[in-house]
Amino acid sequence: MIRVRGLTKSYVYKGRRSIIFENLDFTIATGESVAILGANGAGKSTLLRLLGGIDLPDRGTIETDASVSWPVGIAGGFQGSLTGRENVTFVSRIYAAKRNIPEKIRYVEEFAELGVYFDRPFKTYSSGMRSRIAFGLSMAFDFDVYLIDEVTAAGDQRFREKSKRMLLDRKKRADFLMVDHNLWGLKLHCDRAFILERGNIEEFDNLDEAVAIHTDRLLAGTVSAASAH
Repeated sequence: MIRVRGLTKSYVYKGRRSIIFENLDFTIATGESVAILGANGAGKSTLLRLLGGIDLPDRGTIETDASVSWPVGIAGGFQGSLTGRENVTFVSRIYAAKRNIPEKIRYVEEFAELGVYFDRPFKTYSSGMRSRIAFGLSMAFDFDVYLIDEVTAAGDQRFREKSKRMLLDRKKRADFLMVDHNLWGLKLHCDRAFILERGNIEEFDNLDEAVAIHTDRLLAGTVSAASAH
């Protein structure tokens, strides 16, 4: 279960405060997966970062009795001068028991299929290589809830198919909060949906209805993202 109350987030840019969303309230029950829809800039990725604990809200609370992942596939926390292996080792030391660290490293190395590049500096990687490491690292750990942000669009076609198969397997024992412009992917994995718009959230029990409304708004050009104050 994840319970959010009064969640508010804003950023200051060039002296002006932009409210991403304000006073969001929602509850996600154990056993359900939710698609998060919204135009670019509506705050979808920001919401996932807050739920994953890698960003802080202006105010409000997030309560959960589940283990929640960081946003799957995020590569922003990797240190460029360290190798892929060293980055994976560092994260594993935080999240895994010491005896399990070699297993985590081996899992990511085999999943990412980078060969000798696994032992080269992360800053030398292409975006596809970074995606392979980041996704593999996320899948190396078992969480009750996975926060998934456009990960199915990362990497080449072969890696995307491999990622999709991995997500289908993981879905058997975990819940997803999912952002993906591939609406088919959302329909495959999610039970219901949220639409983030103009700093507010709308909840839909019917995923198809939410996708249709969101698509119509985008085509009509009526969707507005964050508001400036």
